[in-house]
Amino acid sequence: MTQDKSNWQQGAALGSTLAAIGFSVLQGLPNQAMAGELEKWDVDAAVLQYVESDSRVQATEAVLGATRNFNSETQLNFKLTVDTLTGASPNGAMPDDQPQTFTRPSGNGRYTVDANALPLDDTFRDTRTTVAVQWSAPLGRDWTYSGGLGYSAEHDYESSSLNASLSRFFNQKNTTLTLASSMSLDTISPEGGLPIGLSAVPEWSSTSFDADFDASRQEGSYADKQVIDVVLGLTQVIDRRTLMQFNYSLSFSAGYMTDPYKLVSVFDQPGGIVQGYRYEERPDSRLKQALFWQTKHQLQGGDIIDGSYRYLFDDWGMTSHTLDLKYRWGLGNQYLEPQIRWYRQSAIDAYQPYITSAQLAENPEALTADYRLGDFDAWTVGLRYGYRFNADTEVYTRIAAYQQLPRDFASDTTPANSGDLPGMTALMLTLGVKF
Repeated sequence: MTQDKSNWQQGAALGSTLAAIGFSVLQGLPNQAMAGELEKWDVDAAVLQYVESDSRVQATEAVLGATRNFNSETQLNFKLTVDTLTGASPNGAMPDDQPQTFTRPSGNGRYTVDANALPLDDTFRDTRTTVAVQWSAPLGRDWTYSGGLGYSAEHDYESSSLNASLSRFFNQKNTTLTLASSMSLDTISPEGGLPIGLSAVPEWSSTSFDADFDASRQEGSYADKQVIDVVLGLTQVIDRRTLMQFNYSLSFSAGYMTDPYKLVSVFDQPGGIVQGYRYEERPDSRLKQALFWQTKHQLQGGDIIDGSYRYLFDDWGMTSHTLDLKYRWGLGNQYLEPQIRWYRQSAIDAYQPYITSAQLAENPEALTADYRLGDFDAWTVGLRYGYRFNADTEVYTRIAAYQQLPRDFASDTTPANSGDLPGMTALMLTLGVKF
């Protein structure tokens, strides 16, 4: 992903405009009645500009959230998110010492990458809109509940979701036990139709291209996926300055799990000659489990330390570790919050950076070369700055750098050096206002 100077300026300008509008509204209320009504609402608006290295994906995201406060415990929240994505995305194929030509996902055209270059599909463009509504309220003195609905749409993907949670307070509300669940129903309708997993990618120069393309497609133009998430959480007030949380989460997905735009290179042998490309194929279900711990502690001077750790594992063979540390310095009505985050992931069982002809003849059940499912480490370093006009009004900005570092893929049949696998560096800039 890339971002040029003009895009950074556009993101900054939009964020500054939102901040100016929010502050002017607060300063220009015509009467006390309107002021009292507005105090029942909390508004959070932000713009994120995200850009990756090597002319890859660039995203601009605008988020507007509004919460109606009926009392201290009863709220109705609305959230609107619009993001646009452009740029190029790795298609899954390996670099080669010869130029490579690929058929576009729609079947209407081709693109060529240079020798020894990472194959990038430059057709990656999309606009996504997400809307969500959430209600939360008490149930007597020791219980609270919440429920919500969500919907998002882009040109080849739709998702509808609902969620609910129930919390119980113990120990004079110093201990909270929460059970939450959500379910989403997704529909995928990729350009060019649904490819048949592990089928040959049609060669653009072939005289039988149209027939080969049709033969590589499933019947029907769309597929479905369902996701169910369950979280059991315990929050404990340790003392006046320390809060600790433990979560166990379970996520089950079923249906069409394959990325219809990802390919796998076929070589005659490791380090050999490219024989062609196959569409990837992933299992049709996935069970993920995670354990999460977080502690927030306020120091005597008012600064806050926030640390967390998450361990995730699933039945695809992946494990991951995430460590996150933040420190908030209070500077009167201002604050600075640096952050460092480390992430390590192991590859899923079906991941291979490429496949040999001999392996392909064994008819594997699942196969993907998607670098997001491979072995890698990732670091995020960020800094947030906030300025508070009063207890309810704040403008803030955050800048962060993200670097993903692939690890060598150790295999007797498909070894790959980390230098041949996709890495990535990204920059993120957020500008926002709360009032």
